[in-house]
Amino acid sequence: MSGVFVSVGSMMPFDRLTRAMDEWAAAHPGIGVEIQIGKGEYEPRHARWVRKLPLAEYQTRVETCALFVAHCGMGSIISAIEAGKPILMLPRLAAQGEHNNDHQLATAKHIGVRPGLHVAADSADLKVRATALLADAGGAPAPISRFADPAFTDRIRAFIES
Repeated sequence: MSGVFVSVGSMMPFDRLTRAMDEWAAAHPGIGVEIQIGKGEYEPRHARWVRKLPLAEYQTRVETCALFVAHCGMGSIISAIEAGKPILMLPRLAAQGEHNNDHQLATAKHIGVRPGLHVAADSADLKVRATALLADAGGAPAPISRFADPAFTDRIRAFIES
C-alpha cells in the first residue's frame, strides 16, 4: 500500500475520524485510502475499510503507506515512530463521546511538537493537513528505543532496593 492508511485503534469507535477521511477520499479519488474502523458505526463509502487487522498486517500497512492517519493513542504513535513514518493525528474528544476523558488532548499538546508527529485541530484541519503532508511529508519522527535508558532503570532499582 502506498496511499493513506487510517486507524481508529482497537479500543473504541472513532466515527468522526473515519467520516473525515472517507470524505477526504471522495475528494481525492486517485489516492488509495484504507481505514481500519474498529467498532465504529460509520462504514466508509469512498475508502476501502476493514474492522480489524492482525498485528502483522497492521504493521505492514503502517510501514508501506505514504501517510499514516490515526487517533492520538500511544500505540499508533509508537507504530509510526518504529516504522519511521510521519503521522497525522486527530485527538478523541470526551465531549463527543469518543473517550472517557480528554487525555488525548494532553498527548497531542506534548507529542505534537516533535518532528514527524502532526496534530489536527478538527476534521477540517485534518483534511487540509492530509493533503499538505502527502505533498511533503517532511521528516520522519525521531526514533525511540523500545527500552528505558539504563541510567533511569538503575535509579529506579536503587530506589526500590534501598
